[in-house]
Amino acid sequence: MIYSLGKYILLLRLSFKRPEKFSVYWAEVMREMVSVGIGSLGIIAIISVFIGAATTIQVAFQLSSPLVPLSIAGKIARDSTILEFSPTISALVLAGRVGSSIASQIGTMRVTEQIDALEIMGVNAPGYLIAPKIIACITMVPLLVIVSIALGMTGGYIACLFGGEVTPADYIMGLRDGFDPLTIRVALVKAFAFGFIIASICAYQGFYTSGGALEVGQSATKGVVYSCVMILFADLVVTRLML
Repeated sequence: MIYSLGKYILLLRLSFKRPEKFSVYWAEVMREMVSVGIGSLGIIAIISVFIGAATTIQVAFQLSSPLVPLSIAGKIARDSTILEFSPTISALVLAGRVGSSIASQIGTMRVTEQIDALEIMGVNAPGYLIAPKIIACITMVPLLVIVSIALGMTGGYIACLFGGEVTPADYIMGLRDGFDPLTIRVALVKAFAFGFIIASICAYQGFYTSGGALEVGQSATKGVVYSCVMILFADLVVTRLML
């Protein structure tokens, strides 16, 4: 484990060495940002709306008492969406979609000796292949989480509109009641950490792939599994430190 951790740290150090030609790296960063951000927008939007609606219905069901104001459902759904559901579930989904793509792409380049060719030409392969992906993930995952939060609350409103457990007016009142900006800061810190974890761990697994097509698939699977475990661990650490 210590050996793997050392290789991981050394790979990150190589990834952020000064680039040989900044314009080439900048173009790669832009391409990766479009791939991660625009490419993941659809799946993030779908899961956010459904999770927001389901959360609101469940909270309203659990608080169905004449002694509890109906607006509490909106407040609890808002805080749950901002603090936990949007950052964590979005990151787990992105680990599957973006992380497996990163590990497969770099792993395929490794087994087909394209990375060896880059190194022979004097190109810093970790810097060219990994740094743009990490930069794209740590910038686009927080933006996706913000979109997820907005759509999650919209999903809750739609559930109130067509459900009847909580009126839309009570839900809106709950959303506005006692809002603490700290929850947004916690969500963004989590999203930043999750983006780094997804890109760096999956890139590590892909970069040190050896063998053929079967091993590329195994590296992608390992990258997704390790990323998910570390996302949940980071979720716990950030929550403990900031709340």
